Amino acid sequence: MSQKPILCIAGPTASGKSKLALDYAQSLSRRGLSAEIICVDSATIYTGMDIGTAKPSASELAICPHHLIDIRDPSQSYNAGEFARDATRLIGEIRARGAEPVLVGGTMLYFKALIEGIDDLPAADLTVRAEIEHEAQSLGWPALHANLALVDPVTAGRLSPNDSQRISRALEVYRATGKPLSSYFKQPQNVNAALVQATASLGCEPIFQLIALEPTDRAWLHTRIAERFDAMLANGLVDEVRALKSRCDLNADLPSMRCVGYRQVWEFLDGACTESEMRERGIAATRQLAKRQLTWLRGWEGKLSMPSEAANLDGLLTVLA
Repeated sequence: MSQKPILCIAGPTASGKSKLALDYAQSLSRRGLSAEIICVDSATIYTGMDIGTAKPSASELAICPHHLIDIRDPSQSYNAGEFARDATRLIGEIRARGAEPVLVGGTMLYFKALIEGIDDLPAADLTVRAEIEHEAQSLGWPALHANLALVDPVTAGRLSPNDSQRISRALEVYRATGKPLSSYFKQPQNVNAALVQATASLGCEPIFQLIALEPTDRAWLHTRIAERFDAMLANGLVDEVRALKSRCDLNADLPSMRCVGYRQVWEFLDGACTESEMRERGIAATRQLAKRQLTWLRGWEGKLSMPSEAANLDGLLTVLA
């Protein structure tokens, strides 16, 4: 029995992924078919974080069901292994309803965990994490990045020397377990076993098709990033972060509050920078995020690429044909 590949639309932030996915869902609807979107995003999982994560609007949600949005409180954690299990379950459920699952987002680690498989990652070790943060204060994150390169060159190779959150997590995993973070990922041929089981009733194993939206002109993407960040500020991002900051159970070191945009606004509310500086830092951090996302995509085997500037439904259908 042949199987239609599971469509995955990946790309850097502000590249047009969500619109393309919605256009595709609507094209299926016009043919009497249906789709459901599984969000591959480590920020939209959090409740109360709507503006800075560019969550779909009520009208967009009415067009097509979305999954894995608002599934965690900002005080909680979520990791790639949990995503792989959740997405696996959803793919089976969506197909059982006769609909087509479409995975859309920019958290490449989540895509990798689902498509290639991942072992259970160790839980956070707050003691080790605090030690790493203390070292970073005295040595700087580039020095810790160099430290990481000695014990986990694979992970270090895809991280910026100033990517504090990911450097910290990778070092934490290594120091807590003695195993590099990269070792928790299986070889590509070891497809997620839970996903195989979830789709076994369909009589075939899962096949993924990754469509990568990659800009041919980096300046085009940078302009869109700046415009989107300005729109977030105009729509109330500062007030959104202020409300989160007023909670006694949240702090700037939580994964949720280290999301791009939220961290910079938090610093502004702490008086660490001016509003203008906050905007520039937010845009710069988003550009760095996009650069990391593109680094992941460049090394992805078997992907089909589309220029972000020209990403539209007709182009997608042509690529998939």
